[in-house]
Amino acid sequence: MTVSSQNPILDAAFALQPELAERAQEMEDVRRLPADLARKMADAGIFRMITPKAYGGLESTPREIVDVVEVVADANASAGWCAMIAATTAMNAAYMAPEYAREVYSDPLTITGGVFAPMGKAVVDGDDFIVSGRWQWGSGSANCTWLCGGCMVYEDGELRKLPSGRPDARMMVFPASEVELIDTWHVMGLKGTGSGDIAVENIRVPKGRSVSLVADKPNIDDALYKFPAFGLLALGVAGTALGNTRGTLRAFADLAGVKKNQGSAKTLSERVSIQAEMAKMTAAFRSARAYLHDEIDQTWEVAQTSEDIPVDRRAALRMACTHMVRTGAEIARNCYDLGGGAALFQSSDLQRRFRDAHAMTQHIVTAPATWELTGRLLFGLPTDAGMV
Repeated sequence: MTVSSQNPILDAAFALQPELAERAQEMEDVRRLPADLARKMADAGIFRMITPKAYGGLESTPREIVDVVEVVADANASAGWCAMIAATTAMNAAYMAPEYAREVYSDPLTITGGVFAPMGKAVVDGDDFIVSGRWQWGSGSANCTWLCGGCMVYEDGELRKLPSGRPDARMMVFPASEVELIDTWHVMGLKGTGSGDIAVENIRVPKGRSVSLVADKPNIDDALYKFPAFGLLALGVAGTALGNTRGTLRAFADLAGVKKNQGSAKTLSERVSIQAEMAKMTAAFRSARAYLHDEIDQTWEVAQTSEDIPVDRRAALRMACTHMVRTGAEIARNCYDLGGGAALFQSSDLQRRFRDAHAMTQHIVTAPATWELTGRLLFGLPTDAGMV
C-alpha cells in the first residue's frame, strides 16, 4: 500500500506502523494494547473514525475506515483489532440521546469498547436501568474510558419484547470506572487485544445512555449511520483480516527468500512450486480485497442516496466480509505450512499471523453461520434479517 496524502488518519496509521510492528511481541507478552500505544492511536484519531462530527468525530467513509484498520493490522493484527473495536463502538453516539452522546464522546481522547452480545440484564427503574452482567470478549477494555454491554431488558418482572416478538436487547453504556476487568484472556490468537471479561453489578444507567442497533433509528441523518450497523462491525473484522493477510504474505516472502530446505541449494523462493503457490495466494488475496471493496462501494452508494438499505444489499456486504476473513485464514495456513519448521519459532512472524488469522474466524459477524444466514436470503427463504 502507498501512503495517501488525501487521508490524514491513514497517514497517521502509516507513521505508527514501525512501532506497532516492533512491539508485537510485547503486546503478546502483556496480552493487551499498552496504554502509551493506545494514547498514540487516540491522538491520531484512529478511534474516532465513526464518531459523529457533531461530537468532534471524523465520520470517515466505510472505505476510509477499512483502509486505516488494514494499515494498522498490517503492522500488528492485535492493534488493528483494538482500532476497529474502539471505532465501531463509537457508532453508539449516533443512536444515543444527544446530551449523553456529548458526555461520552466530546473528549477527543475518549476510547470506547464493549460487547454487543446481550449477556447482561437491565431492569427498568423510572428513567434509568439497573444493570448487572458479565461479558466475554471485551477487547481493549483496559484502555477505555467508557464501555458498553448488551442486556436483555426486564420491566415489571418480565422480559420486554419488541413488536416483532423478539426480546428487547439494548446496549448499556457506562463509565469504565464502574466496571470490573477480569483477566480471562489466555488464548491462541489476537493475544495482544486484552479481550478479557468485563462485569458490572447493580449500576444505574440512564435510558438515554442506552441504544438498540436493531430497534432504534440514528439521531443523526448522515449516510454513515444509514450504513448497516452490523455491516460496519463486519467491515472492521474484515479490515483487520486484510491487514493481517498482507503481513502474512510479506512475512512468507521474507522467509522464502532466505530459507533452504535440508539438502537443497535453492531457497524456497527459487523453487517453482513455491513460486506458483505465492502467485495463487496473492491472487486470492487481491480478489477477496477487490470483492470486498466493490461491495462496500455499492452499499455506500445506496446509503448516500436512499433512506434504507435493502436486506439483499446488506447480505451481500456481509458475504464479502466473511469471504475476506476466511480467505485470509486459508492463506495464513498455507504460508505456515510452506514455511516448514522455521515458521514455528517466535522469530518468524508467520506463527503469529497464522494464530491471529484463525482467531478472527471465531467472531460472530464473520463466523460460518454467516454463510447459512446469507444463503437463506439468497434462496428467498423466510429469514430474521434483523442482524444482517
